[in-house]
Amino acid sequence: MSNRSQDSITPVALIAADCSAPNMSRRQAFGRAAAAALALLTTPAWAHALARLEQPQTMTVFKSPTCGCCTAWIEHVEKAGFKCIVRDFADLTEVKRTFGIPRALESCHTAQIGSYVVEGHVPADLIKKMLTDKPAGRGLAVPGMPIGSPGMEGGTPERYQVLFLNKDGTTRVYANR
Repeated sequence: MSNRSQDSITPVALIAADCSAPNMSRRQAFGRAAAAALALLTTPAWAHALARLEQPQTMTVFKSPTCGCCTAWIEHVEKAGFKCIVRDFADLTEVKRTFGIPRALESCHTAQIGSYVVEGHVPADLIKKMLTDKPAGRGLAVPGMPIGSPGMEGGTPERYQVLFLNKDGTTRVYANR
């Protein structure tokens, strides 16, 4: 036995050592291993890492200062857990060229989140899916301003496509709404 006191051994180490007892059933060992995992996740280092993961992802939204549907879309994505930094521009042409948005895909606002661009009224659940799946490419776009898309509620909803913009500038259908 070492000279270390019982107080200097972590609960995880005690549980792990206890799981190797010769007369322990697999069920008991599994239960104790689960307890060890829980103890590990509640230690300060893990708690800090988990807290960082729970922080809302931040996107920068470039929009016209007078656009109401852009403001409504921002509210939609914020309700879904995103944090938005809003940058108002009287003319978004240069923003769209900077992000490589083809004219055919343009809408009223452009957002950047991580290495991706989000053009127009893209639903928040699809942004989350893209960030989880991490497809190779540039981002998502909803061309125009379809009635019924987030931020464009009211009236008779239209069917629309959410497009994924590939690195080479081509697109593919990401989702139909």
